[in-house]
Amino acid sequence: MSGHSKWNNIKRKKEKTDGAKAKIFTKIGRELAVAVKQGGGPDPASNSKLKDCIAKAKAANVPNDNIERIIKKAAGDNNADNYEAITYEGYGPNGVAVIVETLTDNRNRTAADVRHFFDKFGGNLGTTGCVGFLFEQKGVLVIDREELDEDTVMEDALEAGASDFRADDDVFEIYTEPDDFSVVLEDLQAKKYEFETAEVQMVPSTYTTLPSEEACVKMQKLLDALEDDDDVQNVWHNWDAPESDDEE
Repeated sequence: MSGHSKWNNIKRKKEKTDGAKAKIFTKIGRELAVAVKQGGGPDPASNSKLKDCIAKAKAANVPNDNIERIIKKAAGDNNADNYEAITYEGYGPNGVAVIVETLTDNRNRTAADVRHFFDKFGGNLGTTGCVGFLFEQKGVLVIDREELDEDTVMEDALEAGASDFRADDDVFEIYTEPDDFSVVLEDLQAKKYEFETAEVQMVPSTYTTLPSEEACVKMQKLLDALEDDDDVQNVWHNWDAPESDDEE
């Protein structure tokens, strides 16, 4: 499928902008708590939303003790009910498509902050649906190549129900339909695979390059500001960032 080979580019950029592990853990912790409250309780066997979120947390190296503690706390804490999921869509410099997923207990604050970041760094906040059609929701499982045999991994992935498989220099990228994500994940976990990433993502169908270093700097500052905001859970975009930017 076209465009999926950009994962490494986007992922490295995302890792860079996510910054400290503590902030990643905090964001995932909030997502876990909301999944417990809104997805049907603290048992991942009967709460598919929580099960998928646990997989995401483990791929991000959140310790099992932390995960269990967050789930137990959320099961007896009504505060998680105060959060609502709001998605914003907009444009970065030169029309780069950006989707911002948030969990917030104050939608006015979050909307103002997100709009401020877009305005400050050469973009603009758009209306719902303005860029969403440029993305497709996909389950994304990424495995470090290490000493693994490519044919074996591909066969296991496709047998599990994956819709696409790509071999990169450093990783294997496995894609699923959103509804198949949990089943494919469980099947591969049963075969002892470990994941660099395991989550449902918004995968762009086309990518945008920026014409100047100035535009690239503004775009990166926009991503940094959004990712650093406590209310923001995920930022998806279709910027085809230069390799040199990722390796600075």
